Amino acid sequence: MKKKALSLTLGLSATALAAILVLPVIAQESLLPEGFGNPADTPTPKSSPTPSPSPTATPAPGSAPANGVAPPTVAPTLDSATIGAADEEGEQAEDVESGGLKYDLPPGARRLLTRIGPLTPETGGLAPDAFGIRGQYAAAIMRKTNGQFASRWGQILLRRALASAIDTPDTINGADLAAERASLLLRMGESITARRIVQSVDYDRASPRLVAAAQQVYLANADPAGMCPYVPAGLAHGDEQAWRLASAICSGLSGEAGPAGWAISRVRSSGRISNFDILLAERVLGATGAGRRSTTIEWDNIDRMTSWRFGMSTATAIEVPEALRTSAPYYMKGWTVLAPMTDMPDRIAAAPEAAARGVLSSDAYVSLLSAAASEEEPAEALAAQTDQLRGAFRLPTGAERYAAMEQLWGAGGNTAQGYAAMVATARAAAALSPGTDTGGDPWRLLGSMLAGGYDANALAWVPAVSVGSRAWGVLAVGSPRALTGMSASAVEGFSDDDDSANTLRSKFLLAGLAGLGRLDANAAASAAGDLDVDLGKQTRWSRAIMTAAERREPGMVALLAAAGMQGEWSKVPPYHLYYIVRALREVGLSSEARMIAAEALVRV
Repeated sequence: MKKKALSLTLGLSATALAAILVLPVIAQESLLPEGFGNPADTPTPKSSPTPSPSPTATPAPGSAPANGVAPPTVAPTLDSATIGAADEEGEQAEDVESGGLKYDLPPGARRLLTRIGPLTPETGGLAPDAFGIRGQYAAAIMRKTNGQFASRWGQILLRRALASAIDTPDTINGADLAAERASLLLRMGESITARRIVQSVDYDRASPRLVAAAQQVYLANADPAGMCPYVPAGLAHGDEQAWRLASAICSGLSGEAGPAGWAISRVRSSGRISNFDILLAERVLGATGAGRRSTTIEWDNIDRMTSWRFGMSTATAIEVPEALRTSAPYYMKGWTVLAPMTDMPDRIAAAPEAAARGVLSSDAYVSLLSAAASEEEPAEALAAQTDQLRGAFRLPTGAERYAAMEQLWGAGGNTAQGYAAMVATARAAAALSPGTDTGGDPWRLLGSMLAGGYDANALAWVPAVSVGSRAWGVLAVGSPRALTGMSASAVEGFSDDDDSANTLRSKFLLAGLAGLGRLDANAAASAAGDLDVDLGKQTRWSRAIMTAAERREPGMVALLAAAGMQGEWSKVPPYHLYYIVRALREVGLSSEARMIAAEALVRV
């Protein structure tokens, strides 16, 4: 097995969630916490919607066709990439000495709790007042949201909102709100972004809630050293035995073998932590030279993964049995993909779900597959997959490239793998000329483009699709501008060929069109009657998201939108999609609204 270096720097990746934490599964009708119905009226904060970032156009990958004509420029309107480098102004060097804190910068250079987060509007974040002034309300919704969303674009938008540099409302401590943001990001599998939220607060200003979240964040990032600054506060306010193990590791990192051994012995004698988890800590100590180097880790009697086990085993290159990896909580798949020290086969196994959920961008997924294929003796299935992917980009004719894409889309063993393949081919799909012969309804081709945000390229296919087809439905809600001839009869024609359960796809089409304002009220009412769907249904959730839209709070709308899409698409009520699309459009997030509506039609 390859040897990996223990991650000792505070600057490595990620996010983490308490693996011991039992995540509540929230029913669709109880998305808001008890007592949070229609919040009391407060003055509407002044806010202006932040437009989605539009990267500059870049040429399509691969060689030009045989006729020498270069493929069309491929430029996504939306950027689905993972959050890049953000403003780290104000970060200071840190050290730990005998449990104390030492700063290398004067007090005036330290960060305040009044605005927390790495992304500014200039770097793709939302406006500072995006979550409004109801801090406890926002925190309560974050706690009630399980982090497993039907929509890839819903996750991308919420990650962006949670990573934004937002003003702390007067009703909540900034460190507590940061803790809720980081914890939700961990449940989303977004370990890197969660880590950046934690690091946006000076650790001596961390509240007990943020201290607890920080431990899970650094475990998710397989960075045991990151916990060290929080050890004194953790011993005072948190799980004493878990923090004693962390204290032992930090003593070992400082070269203090005596205190490390004493702390390990005290934890073992307490009997409150399994010996297996103590052995993992000793394995980390062995890697630092302060503990027993011959510690043997046996997984025979271990039936589940926890954040501690994930962090310690990943940091020390301990091989985890495949059965445990497979049965690990969904969010750990994201942690695995984002941890660069993880064995490549494990990252590749977790990558399809991470790509389908939005943890990985299209470019990041393709880069990961390419890196894996370039290793010595890649797995046969991976080699075949990457060969097909290369073909989707490089084969000489559009028909051949499309055929390679179709093979990839149909090779997935489950729905997540099938959609992940569409994510991987997004750029290749966008480079195809609208004149390419697809031999049928190109809805998957359009769905692949929109998975990467290439809506302008998808729009060029309007003349090539038949009205009422599935591809037409995807374009009807996903295109940058409304299609002509939209009416109740057009929706009815679409439903005639709808093979989804309970005509859910047609109901989603209606919800998307109505939410985008692309179908007038009379036509929407007529189509709703034909499909037997109530788009205007009123619940606490629907009132909350529309109230947030009226207050011009895009961050709160993004949070409530994600909360309304928990679970699988088959469980999302059509009226939820209607309110989500409508609210996003009203706060200036029309591009995201279109992508979510189009994704719904592709994935049901």
